[in-house]
Amino acid sequence: MDKRIKKSKRAIEEALISLMAENDFKDITIHSIAEKADVNRGTIYLHYEDKFDLLEQCIEGKIQKLLNFCLPEGSGSQPSKSSLLRIFHYLEEHSFIFHTLLTNKGVPTFRKKIVTVMKAGMKEQLELNGVNQHINKEILIQFLPSATISVIEWWIIESMP
Repeated sequence: MDKRIKKSKRAIEEALISLMAENDFKDITIHSIAEKADVNRGTIYLHYEDKFDLLEQCIEGKIQKLLNFCLPEGSGSQPSKSSLLRIFHYLEEHSFIFHTLLTNKGVPTFRKKIVTVMKAGMKEQLELNGVNQHINKEILIQFLPSATISVIEWWIIESMP
């Protein structure tokens, strides 16, 4: 991807996150994003259909970066103590972004996507490694990702105690 395109997209996404820290998503306009990013509205529409597409791509990108950082290729998708520590260090380094995406009341999408990704990973791990026969696999797949994201939300909202 061209450097200028990367720079524009990064500025647009940063502007969106910054505005979401101050406003509900429903109140943010393409005009306000363009103004904050110091780009023309046309530049935004060149890369995104609308603010919802921008949010969707931003969320997908943040989740992908988190996964790439915390579960590097070749490490397998099984969580380990070191991968969990990497997750929390990454979340701490990018706390503004994750705090904003997790706490903006107009955007439940981010939480849902993370839980969905975690459920898929857990299902894969349970299929590979098996599970105690006395434990209902479906309940485990529903419970653990939701509990984990709740702890992460609490940790970020409470300023990482």
